[in-house]
Amino acid sequence: MLSKKQQRLRRARQTRIRIATQGVARLTVNRTNLHIYASVISGDGGKVIATASSAEPEVRKELGGSGKGGNVAAAQMIGKRLAEKARAAGVEKVAFDRAGFAYHGRVKALADAAREAGLQF
Repeated sequence: MLSKKQQRLRRARQTRIRIATQGVARLTVNRTNLHIYASVISGDGGKVIATASSAEPEVRKELGGSGKGGNVAAAQMIGKRLAEKARAAGVEKVAFDRAGFAYHGRVKALADAAREAGLQF
């Protein structure tokens, strides 16, 4: 019997294999109860191109002193911020890697905000 985390990682592995064959940059998401993290990783060398997270001091100030990074509003802010950083680094097209998380709630909010800010996936 696989644990909940093992099941998620198994799902994530399948996605990463499929994305690797495409050879494009991938936007990967990780979420915890307190924060959400996102990175754009190049398709050829696996180098990190851009990152954004709700744990960054500037983002925490914008969210208010409480630092509520575990909600949809924070996820939207991170998606927008990451898209701007990625576009500044010259990345327009990415493959979305939800890392085995359900495409719902915070993960969906981050993806939609990144699309609205100009990333294509």
